[in-house]
Amino acid sequence: MADTAKLGGAVKLDAPKLKAKDFKSSQEVRWCPGCGDYAILAAVQSFLPELGLEREKIAFVSGIGCSSRFPYYLNTYGIHSIHGRAPAIATGLATSRQDLSVWVVTGDGDALSIGGNHLIHALRRNVNLKILLFNNRIYGLTKGQYSPTSEPGKLTKSSPMGSVDSPFNPLSLALGSEATFVARTLDSDRAHLQQVLRAAAEHEGSAFVEIYQNCPIFNDDAFETLKNPDTRDEALIRLEDGQPIRFGDKAVVQSGYGLEVRDAAEVDEADVVVHKSDVDDPAYAFALSRLSGTELDHTPIGVFRSVRRPTYDDLVRGQVDQASEGVDRREALDRLLHSGDTWAVL
Repeated sequence: MADTAKLGGAVKLDAPKLKAKDFKSSQEVRWCPGCGDYAILAAVQSFLPELGLEREKIAFVSGIGCSSRFPYYLNTYGIHSIHGRAPAIATGLATSRQDLSVWVVTGDGDALSIGGNHLIHALRRNVNLKILLFNNRIYGLTKGQYSPTSEPGKLTKSSPMGSVDSPFNPLSLALGSEATFVARTLDSDRAHLQQVLRAAAEHEGSAFVEIYQNCPIFNDDAFETLKNPDTRDEALIRLEDGQPIRFGDKAVVQSGYGLEVRDAAEVDEADVVVHKSDVDDPAYAFALSRLSGTELDHTPIGVFRSVRRPTYDDLVRGQVDQASEGVDRREALDRLLHSGDTWAVL
């Protein structure tokens, strides 16, 4: 029998070495020219061989939206499901199939509007899922309405006088749901994106990754502050475990119940916060997530939180094993199916 190991909850088998091209499907990739989804797809296809899994042991589940075309373009198992319900469908798949590496691909509209409850419950349960949320701050597929992450005052077809909604901070929402792994990255930074994907894949439990993704048609340059060489060093905070949180000429320090950004020259080195993603209390990671406002002036990227606790699917399988101890499951199921019109479950 082949040697096995666990990769983020999935059973890893000794599999033939695959390459990026092995994960490219025969389907024509169709997004708008310049869409950030192209860069994310290429990064994911290049990363998947690192899992060391057969393609038949990987499943991508999506909802509805531009990002949800993903399963068509990956040569793995895939489910293009219904609006907002991908986390619920993926929960059933991960719980019933321990041998699979299950990924959810969703967008800010799909996950945070109609799918909000499904997302938070998958995270609080700590199901073995890797959830990639593409955040372009707009409804792209339906042609440019404001989304749950659009900034206040956003002028769109559905808000001609400016949006009056207060947007979600996806990372704050995930951390409030007790997600055990929370991270953020950018579509255009391939090395960083794959680094975060690697950490998410290795995590056992729910891994939530927000990916800032450009929509060149309906919300172009929404994240230009974080990408332009003239501004990114003063706005982008790269989180590294065990390292003081500094960027440009700024530093992050403790302030009351939260964190704040100050001029590095004005603070003592001992006061600069040292990043630790394994802090069990989510309050620290939550405070980090609040540094990035809608203007993106101070935006952390990297792994905010990575802690361990029992997973939903392992606990459920444990209960099933306990309940069926000493029972021939096939025989019991056969008796149940042929017992008549009335079933009694003991």
